[in-house]
Amino acid sequence: MLKTMGYRDWRWQALWWHHFFLLWTTIDGQTRYSIPEELKQGSVIGNLAKDLGLGLSDVFDRKLRVDSEAGKQYFSVDAGKGELVVNDRIDREALCGQSTSCVLPLQVVTENPLQLHRIEVEIKDINDNFPIFSTEERSLKIAESTATGIRFPLEIAQDLDYW
Repeated sequence: MLKTMGYRDWRWQALWWHHFFLLWTTIDGQTRYSIPEELKQGSVIGNLAKDLGLGLSDVFDRKLRVDSEAGKQYFSVDAGKGELVVNDRIDREALCGQSTSCVLPLQVVTENPLQLHRIEVEIKDINDNFPIFSTEERSLKIAESTATGIRFPLEIAQDLDYW
């Protein structure tokens, strides 16, 4: 038996393909940058306009800006180049504590028409803290008859960079 497609079948198939292509054009990927902590003010993280598919004229005309969900504005947009730059020194330990990952979610806003983009900036740890021992000096009394290669354990140091 051979079944032919009726008008209703074609209509549903056309509607399905229409929705498929409509959704395909609206799906965006997440933009994510990784930077080390303690970057200087004015350091460039990436070209935000290019990564979002905007031209340089759009940066100024559409008032491209970045809003932080962390409360403090660690980043801003250079309106002349469309680059995401560091506003203030970022201390990973103060911001995220001993968490294994430190990600700052940001909202990128453009006007006329209003568009919102979510981006993330991952803050990588640098070894900027010295280990701290509970005592400054430790005296060991080792006898002359001690075997070669024997080990003497020391107390564990506290290091804010490692948990």
